[in-house]
Amino acid sequence: MKFGVIIFPGSNCDHDAYWTIKNVAKQPVTMLWHESHDLENCDAIIVPGGFAFGDYLRTGAIAKFSPVMESVRKFAAGGGLLLGICNGFQILCECGLLPGALMRNVGLKYVCKPVQVRVESTDTPFTNACRTGEVLTIPIGHMDGNYFCDASTLEELRREKRIVFRYAESDGRITPQANPNGSLDSIAGICSPGRNVLGMMPHPERAAEPELGGTDGYKIFESLVGAMAER
Repeated sequence: MKFGVIIFPGSNCDHDAYWTIKNVAKQPVTMLWHESHDLENCDAIIVPGGFAFGDYLRTGAIAKFSPVMESVRKFAAGGGLLLGICNGFQILCECGLLPGALMRNVGLKYVCKPVQVRVESTDTPFTNACRTGEVLTIPIGHMDGNYFCDASTLEELRREKRIVFRYAESDGRITPQANPNGSLDSIAGICSPGRNVLGMMPHPERAAEPELGGTDGYKIFESLVGAMAER
């Protein structure tokens, strides 16, 4: 099993993801430079958070043209496991690997705080260590986390159970007050039709060790390791 973490100019959570995989999950991991086509035979790819290319034009708009993303598209099309976190989620939407778009937060302010997300589906390689309805506390840190898609896409996401995380109260209730960015249907994370690509706005790598204040985020990496072991 081998993980790869992509580095773009402006990535700032790449080393956090690398640390979590290497030192907490204790799995082989390598950094992948954005100008390279070589995914180095990785079994799972992380597109990390940050501000790829300074978020010029809009979040992810330039990163999608990076050479590495050509290889990532082929990797995902072949069933490879791909996780986009925060800016990574934005990039995956820009690339068309996930539907919809991440818009400016309602309130037009950067939001950085722990939030609660309810696990809506455990039928993915990223959530198999969770329980359906389980509430996880994971931090967010974004200005453009307001997920939006058209009505037909939303219906498709619901019908196919591809909404993986929703913002929620600590008791699991979905309320407007629990939604930190105005995201449509309180969506915090979605997966692809093949369920091998996940985009999520919360940062699981920031909640993977007790020293960080909580370990709920580690369940995402635990799930990935388990899924890779079964392949």
